[in-house]
Amino acid sequence: MRTAGWRSYALYGCAILLCQPLAACGPAEKPAASTNEAAAAKAAPAIPADAPLVIAFGDSLYAGYQLGPREGLAPQLQAALAEDGVVVRVQNAGVSGDTTAAGRQRLTYVLDNAKTKPALVLLGLGGNDMLRGIGPDQTRANLDAMLAELKKREIPVLLTGMVAAPNLGSDYAAKFNPIYPELAAKYDASFYPFILDNVVGKKELMLGDNIHPNAKGVTVVVDGLAPLVEDALPDAK
Repeated sequence: MRTAGWRSYALYGCAILLCQPLAACGPAEKPAASTNEAAAAKAAPAIPADAPLVIAFGDSLYAGYQLGPREGLAPQLQAALAEDGVVVRVQNAGVSGDTTAAGRQRLTYVLDNAKTKPALVLLGLGGNDMLRGIGPDQTRANLDAMLAELKKREIPVLLTGMVAAPNLGSDYAAKFNPIYPELAAKYDASFYPFILDNVVGKKELMLGDNIHPNAKGVTVVVDGLAPLVEDALPDAK
């Protein structure tokens, strides 16, 4: 399992503690203009209309918080996959501030209104549950329900995990951290243990809040996710 260093987690915990009121804002929040427009985001090639659909369903870490149109997770992942010869359309279904409960409420709507059945769904929620102190049992139940819905529809899943910040205490972490690997195993989902692996704690890869990645940080996330996506989409090559 890939993990970030303890020092990085500690920095993340401090940032969460200081920025909790901001990070817990709801979906109506309007991100500020990107300060990373000059970052080297990969150019987006033309994608055929009938290309397989990948839905990136998550919170602000998926939505491209404070980033430009080509700097978020979905456009960078789509470009990186195309560069590797995997031509898919990656749909941004991230909503800033979403908890697992909010995601559970909107998942069926997103799936029912997709232009085609997704070849893969990236699922990344739970960070805002942690920020708001929502009980890990609720987080687990909501993620379990979403994974069950995707399994019922026979849609493969790549689950991206989150870890509890150290300032929340060992008891919370002992209940929160196992949620992701255990549910990934239960539903036989592809699994990326920590969405901010190799990013958190590195100022050059983070926005000023030290919680969200900048464009370069998203590129690092995509570098970790792309091989797993490619493994899940062998027919897209």
